[in-house]
Amino acid sequence: MSEAQAALAWCPFPDADTAREIAALMLSEKRIACANILTGVESLFEWQGEVQSASEVGVLFKTDGARLDALITRLGECHPYDTPAIVGWRCDAAHPSTMQWLGEILSD
Repeated sequence: MSEAQAALAWCPFPDADTAREIAALMLSEKRIACANILTGVESLFEWQGEVQSASEVGVLFKTDGARLDALITRLGECHPYDTPAIVGWRCDAAHPSTMQWLGEILSD
C-alpha cells in the first residue's frame, strides 16, 4: 500500500449485539480491517428540537482511504436508526506497520 492512506469511521449503535453484528458484516465484506467496540457510551444530543440522552455502543472502524466512502454508505444501509450518526476521516499519519497490516487485510 505504498500510496495508501489509513481511514477511520465512527458510528454509535443502540446495543452491543447490533454493533457486533454490523462490525462482523463489514469484516466479512472486506470493508474494514478492524472494529473497536466501545460499550458504555453516553450520548447527549439534540433531536427534533429537544435535548436527549441515550446509552449507546460506539464503534471505531479501521479501513483505508479508498474504502471509506463505500464503508459510510454501507453502514447507513445496515444501521437500525433512521438517521444514523456516521462520520469518517482519512488519516494524515499512520505507523508503517499499521499501513502494512491494512494492506494485507484489505487487499482485493
